[in-house]
Amino acid sequence: MEQKFSVKLSKVIKDIGLDVSYMPNDPESIEIFSKDLTRPGLELTGFLDFFDNARIILFGNTENSYLNRFSSEQRFHVIDRLFSLQPPAIIVTRGIIPYGELMSAAEKYKIPVLRTSEPTSAVSAALVNFLNIELAPRVTRHGVLVEVYGEGLLLVGDSGVGKSETAIELIKRGHRLIADDAVEIRKVSNNNLIGSAPENIRHFIELRGIGIINARRIFGMGSVKLTEKIDMVINLELWDNKKVYDRMGMNSEMTEILGNQVPIVTIPVKPGRNLAVIIEVAAMNNRQRKMGYNAARELFAALGLEYPEEEANEVKMVDF
Repeated sequence: MEQKFSVKLSKVIKDIGLDVSYMPNDPESIEIFSKDLTRPGLELTGFLDFFDNARIILFGNTENSYLNRFSSEQRFHVIDRLFSLQPPAIIVTRGIIPYGELMSAAEKYKIPVLRTSEPTSAVSAALVNFLNIELAPRVTRHGVLVEVYGEGLLLVGDSGVGKSETAIELIKRGHRLIADDAVEIRKVSNNNLIGSAPENIRHFIELRGIGIINARRIFGMGSVKLTEKIDMVINLELWDNKKVYDRMGMNSEMTEILGNQVPIVTIPVKPGRNLAVIIEVAAMNNRQRKMGYNAARELFAALGLEYPEEEANEVKMVDF
């Protein structure tokens, strides 16, 4: 069974910048479970067959103008019927002052009423984007997430292979840390995975022999970032002389995270290899590939050889 996530109404109010007109309970105790919103159209006419009471309701100019057609008694009846289904909250946009009948119904059914001066479409877009992130399916993976040249790289591998040390070197070279040790990955769409650090360990890095350090305190605010899209997974493993490593980069390897496919490369680790530089090159190469450039194809053309398209187009799935 898929795990269901929620976000506190207090966080919605803070992040979207809403004013409170009526709050029956502590907003910390009110949970929002749906990523979708309702702009009541047919619902105001009494058609409530498909009404989802887990959604926040938005009231804008259209809804307000429609209610203005009714007498006070009729207006209360329309709103009362809608509010009786117990939506989690009502947001009134464009600085509109809520009707007295709306406030009365909200107090009757203990439904929070929030206000903003922003246009309804802008509030809707901001709220949907916020809820998509906060309520997204998620998983926590052991690894390090860094931003290198705008690419989000998830470094994975056995404990002690050098992920954190590599992250420190990348930070010193001007790149940014998102998470060390535990990376919380959220699926915000079928194409995008967003990684972040759990709040209680954010900006901290564990270095064996040194201990715990705070990257933001030591290297400055420019060395850290709260979230980043995961563009590629880099698997660090100790060099195995019996293993044949990819030397041409023709074959594409992918790994699956929350149902999304992400490119993955394996980088062997041994003394003398500058992992930070190699990872920088991997980031730039991944960006070039996304833009349609393949160095191996160009090399084959320069040598007058036919590029093995079938082999290059083969995608291998890899677990980590």
